[in-house]
Amino acid sequence: MDQLFEEDSPAPGRTPVPAGDQPLAARMRPATLDELVGQEHLLEPGSALRTALEEGRPHSMVLYGPPGTGKTTIARLMAVNASAAFEELSAVSAGRGEVRDVLERASHRRSVSGEATILFLDEIHRFNKAQQDTLLPAVEEGLVTLVGATTENPYFEVNSALLSRCRVYELRLLDDAQVRELMQRALADGRGVPDAPPVADDALDFLAARAGGDARTALAALELAAETAQEEGVTLAVAEDALQRRAVLYDKGGDRHYDTISAWIKATRGSDPDASLLYLAVMLEGGEDPRFIARRMVILASEDIGNADPRALEVAVAGAHAVEHVGLPECALNLAQVSVYLALAPKSNASYVAIGKARAWVRDHGAPTPPSPLRSAAYAGAEALGRGQGYDYPHDHPEGVSPQSLMPPEAEGERFLELSEHGEERDMAERLGRIRRARDRG
Repeated sequence: MDQLFEEDSPAPGRTPVPAGDQPLAARMRPATLDELVGQEHLLEPGSALRTALEEGRPHSMVLYGPPGTGKTTIARLMAVNASAAFEELSAVSAGRGEVRDVLERASHRRSVSGEATILFLDEIHRFNKAQQDTLLPAVEEGLVTLVGATTENPYFEVNSALLSRCRVYELRLLDDAQVRELMQRALADGRGVPDAPPVADDALDFLAARAGGDARTALAALELAAETAQEEGVTLAVAEDALQRRAVLYDKGGDRHYDTISAWIKATRGSDPDASLLYLAVMLEGGEDPRFIARRMVILASEDIGNADPRALEVAVAGAHAVEHVGLPECALNLAQVSVYLALAPKSNASYVAIGKARAWVRDHGAPTPPSPLRSAAYAGAEALGRGQGYDYPHDHPEGVSPQSLMPPEAEGERFLELSEHGEERDMAERLGRIRRARDRG
């Protein structure tokens, strides 16, 4: 079957909506697997999900990902290719009664015609434990194939018993080019925007960038823009009004990209949280990749804060982890928290300067051979070569510090690290002084 639901039957209790009156995103829902845009990591040839779709052999699954990335479409395609009945419920409004009704209909189909049933449960994370438990026997026995959809991490929100009977697929945000492709298809397709007015390229670029990877948001804004456009067509101003956002002049690959991240770095290094947040906001509103911002935060935590506040690196890494697992728009909160922390943290570039000096020394002098007492003695024959002999074990000394020189002879007396008097480095600097004095006496 190459067409998705010639005549869609509404779910029980729903009023059918004529195709022409449905939202653009519903009218443009992909009718075949080839029309699906994005999620290449799940749909590559030979993958479990693609095989299930192509061969019509569905299995219970949870589709986890941001809005507008194709969860409902995949569920519907699964039902079409399996020639199965498609039942759709939203966990926001459905209760155990509605679930039981679906299961009764599925049992009737199975007994009368042998027809399978796919139950698409949107927002599955909104079901409580008792509601989820209602599904367990039916899923386990194969009465229905469950396709759950959620924007929340299912490992936190879905019962482990139910989750163990499903395969979890994580969908990714669409990129700007993919969202733009879907809008262009809507403008050219008979199912899309009828008698579409001219749409300016910068308007399409704006909608694609500012939809945040959500195809549904982009198509809804495009439809509204087309309906409200005047004779000049859909301009950037019309697109801004439709999306209720202003276009931010920001080129992710050009001067604005580099100038704004530079301004953020310097504002954060300069301990101005308000300026740091402003430049962060410019990047987010301009559609900057949040992973790029997170990487710069991790770098700054060591380059400009370092051991003046060692926790800054932990905070930045946690922020980067949150970006990967939360995504936009919510990860903006994580980035803001990290930005404020980094701006207010005590500053030191001691580690940055020290590694620069050490690397410069190596470039000028070459890689030195470690003194024999420091070389590995963990192999047969090492003793005969004198490896490790004469090593003075630090733990045998007060405070765990040996007076033995650990530098190679050609680097003896070199000092790369000079700690600041800021934050926790003040205590480190005092300890470093005591260690160096002990070695000098040795």
